[in-house]
Amino acid sequence: MKKVAIIGAGISGLYLANVFNNNPEFDYRVFEKREDFNFSKGYGIQLSVNSIKLLNKIGFKNLPASEVFFPSKVNFIQSNNSKKICDIDLNQFNDNLNRYTTTKRSTLLKFLSKNIPNNKIKFNKTLNHLDYADDIKAYFSDKSQENFDIIVIADGVFSKSKFIISKESLKPEYNNSVALRGILKKYQDNNISIFMGSNFHYVVYPVNQNNEYNFVAILQKKLTNSDLNNEKIFQSKDFINSLMKILNNNSSVNLQNLTEIQAFPIFVSKSFPVTNKKNIFFSGDALFSFPPSFAQGASQSIETAQEIFESIISNSDNLYKERISRIYSINWRSKLNIFTFHLSNPINIFIRNIILKYLSKNKIFLKNYLGKIYKN
Repeated sequence: MKKVAIIGAGISGLYLANVFNNNPEFDYRVFEKREDFNFSKGYGIQLSVNSIKLLNKIGFKNLPASEVFFPSKVNFIQSNNSKKICDIDLNQFNDNLNRYTTTKRSTLLKFLSKNIPNNKIKFNKTLNHLDYADDIKAYFSDKSQENFDIIVIADGVFSKSKFIISKESLKPEYNNSVALRGILKKYQDNNISIFMGSNFHYVVYPVNQNNEYNFVAILQKKLTNSDLNNEKIFQSKDFINSLMKILNNNSSVNLQNLTEIQAFPIFVSKSFPVTNKKNIFFSGDALFSFPPSFAQGASQSIETAQEIFESIISNSDNLYKERISRIYSINWRSKLNIFTFHLSNPINIFIRNIILKYLSKNKIFLKNYLGKIYKN
């Protein structure tokens, strides 16, 4: 029986724990720096068919229908006048068993954690050091140590564990943008709506059948290193209100019903962590963090975790060759989306809208741009 350490109890780590949990050949542990799970936040996530197929295999399809939503379209809307430009039919990427899904992140985490025995998750523990021999000796923050055959690093974009392993400076890069997240009530459209403005965009979509809608806005914002290191700035009402003022002044949608508003600086990966150890793997944002404009963060975390499991089972060394190629594909799409959504010049906007109307109905383009990601 192989002993496995999973560092990080986020989406990627918990999904992988579920897969190991169903395979008696592995004895796994999940190590999480937090004191416990936080299921209170109601922010949403989008899950395309590539991840839903994997989640359904471990029982996600049995969730109560009230806790998820199946939007049928993505609407592209001009923010300043709420004029709909075009839409993309999401049903073309679905099949009889798996559909594009939106839900609360907390709902997914609850689902992923419920089947993990309590003794398999160790809270208040971070990785401090590793020694390599025939197996791996891991030293933790509580002075404990354990031996493992395999370690999976899945502790997020600011992963300290990958610095221990890769010995490189792999700090994520501030993307000159800030995210505002909140819950929007009394909204009527049951599809995913992307509102495009000058140097910003925001997205609204239902997260369940209870008329709760996720709101996330991405605004371009240059900040100094001093600002980025000051968490109080992002908790400040003045800072949040200044961002909301930009949205309210450039949007015809009533955003007064927003609740639970929080601001976050957006950090993205510049490169991949590297190791020559075949029994150490990176997953989720610890492997690579995308700009949040293609809604693939959660899906890619799940997809990568599944590929890690399959690589371990098959003893294959092709994981990162294939994974890095897929990451590049998603990363450039994410950057292109940000550029497209944030145009400010009226002539460029006019041309963009014409192109969007054409491409949104072009099956060949959609198959290549979205289908290759959503369905593979």
